[in-house]
Amino acid sequence: MAPHRALATSAEVIAVRPGKPLSGSVTVDGSKNAALPLLAAAAAVRQTVQLENVPASADVHWMLTLVQGAGWHVARAVGRPDSVVIMPPESVPAELDLAPAARIRASYYLVPALLALQGNTRLPWPGGCRIGERGMDLHFKVYEAFGDRVGVRDEGYAVETGRPATGTVSHTLPFRSRGATVVAILRAVVAGRALRLGRPNLSPEVLTVLDALRAAGWDARAGEQVLDLSPAAASPAEAPAWRVPGDKIEAGTLACAIAATGGTARIEGVQGRDVVPLQAALQRLGIPTSVREDVLLVDGSAARPTGRPLRAIATLATGGLDADFEPPLMALALGQPGTHLFADSINPGRHGNLLPQLARLGAKIEEISPTECRLTGPQRLTGAGVEATDIRTGSALMVAALTARGITTLGGVDQLRRGHADLPGKLLHLGADICEVSP
Repeated sequence: MAPHRALATSAEVIAVRPGKPLSGSVTVDGSKNAALPLLAAAAAVRQTVQLENVPASADVHWMLTLVQGAGWHVARAVGRPDSVVIMPPESVPAELDLAPAARIRASYYLVPALLALQGNTRLPWPGGCRIGERGMDLHFKVYEAFGDRVGVRDEGYAVETGRPATGTVSHTLPFRSRGATVVAILRAVVAGRALRLGRPNLSPEVLTVLDALRAAGWDARAGEQVLDLSPAAASPAEAPAWRVPGDKIEAGTLACAIAATGGTARIEGVQGRDVVPLQAALQRLGIPTSVREDVLLVDGSAARPTGRPLRAIATLATGGLDADFEPPLMALALGQPGTHLFADSINPGRHGNLLPQLARLGAKIEEISPTECRLTGPQRLTGAGVEATDIRTGSALMVAALTARGITTLGGVDQLRRGHADLPGKLLHLGADICEVSP
């Protein structure tokens, strides 16, 4: 398939108008949410690792910059910008550049590798989307379970390894945190110790890390209640080659956009297991979808609105709805009959970003609490000036703008690029009426 036409990356404002139903075929990029922990895992295993399907999103760029600034060697294959090779440093660098850690939330994934490199690390508080308090207390408890010492300052935090120890580390998380689960896994890797983790997060992103570690020789068994990880008996003869899975959230956003316009299209490059909760939501609304190998088919032209209420409740439970699916589903539901409920207690500030922006388009959404809201559709939206205050707000506004009467101008496109290399370009390829707005 030919690559999609891309908008110039310098544009900070884009304009969207409603048009014909979206159609055609488009391939999603690698998942930002999966690439970030995989890059940290590549640093943690202290082997040369080749990583394929690496997305060109801004957050991934900053993670690569951070890995390189911490002393690892980063190389790209000639003519293949999505292929990255991570090589461990031969010695501890005289000076580490860790300032990029403040730009991205996932910088905390690199702490275990930094502990293996020099025994301690000081990092600024992580950046990322401003979608509510997402503290690191669970991470600190993981380090303490390994005997590490943690210090907290106004400008950041510090972790220092304790006395060397052997044996299995047993720890139970108070809830199924994806970040804390990955941190525990990578801390066990650099310590060379077995891990028995209770109440793990088993999202596709965590399972991808476990698959990668198996390829590097580790024994990993993941159950609903306990995750067991055992050290590799020996390093593999060849350098591990890992692949970033297709972006399920980008696929879900595109699916909502296709459905909202009554279009029919193929979304390629996504694993079927990763979009099952999204499929269930679309089918409840009467929108036919199917998965064939790594292709998600959406047939909005055959939609039969059911009027059934959609309950899009973000959860950390295995097989549940990823919180990042909720915003584009909300934008889609505005045009669907029925009264629909949305909740995201995982990112408590997300609705505070999204709802005021949708209101600018004329959406009427009842805020039940800071993390719950409901709406009744169908509603008619009208184009207006809106702002992508975070990644998922931006993607949801793109979906809503495709059905709003008149022109919608979207600012804050740099936020959108943090999670997607070119989501507007993919929509353009499917026939959306999108253009740049000159400054």
